[in-house]
Amino acid sequence: MGQDPLTLIISTVGGLYLFIVILRFLLQLARADYYNPISQAVVRLTNKPLVPFQKVLPRAGRWDLSALILALLVKFVTLALIVMINGGALQIPSMLIFSAITVVDTVLMVYFWAVLASVIISWIAPGSYHPGPQLIQQLTEPLMELARKVIPPLGGLDLSPILIFLVIQIIRGQLAPYVI
Repeated sequence: MGQDPLTLIISTVGGLYLFIVILRFLLQLARADYYNPISQAVVRLTNKPLVPFQKVLPRAGRWDLSALILALLVKFVTLALIVMINGGALQIPSMLIFSAITVVDTVLMVYFWAVLASVIISWIAPGSYHPGPQLIQQLTEPLMELARKVIPPLGGLDLSPILIFLVIQIIRGQLAPYVI
């Protein structure tokens, strides 16, 4: 069964913007280089909708809760538009729960792919000065450091990505019944 083109467009644009908002949250959390061109693009794409939320919601250390609230709102609005286009009834409580679970799942997927990219970059172009690999390394390093406290490097072999992949898959497995 094919998907309605309008639903596909809304889902794709909403998902892409959700990714960008979550990326902003994670880059701030990791204290990635603000002046990296990719970081600057993410900031420019998310700044206008975030400003009203930032005035109301205070930052909690490195946690910019306004970005998480915006991510939740983006997913909720995307879902609401799709439901309305398809003639369904808006069930706000369940849609909010679904939106929150989707935001968590998206955070996990961003980390999954970023850690995988970080591993590949460490093999192919270690110490690269390109903004992309630098940003990926800055994004994943706090998580890798946390994993290295559990599994320290063994003779130059870093197994921390395996632990991260395992934890991500366990959490996503628990979320799977609630994510489409």
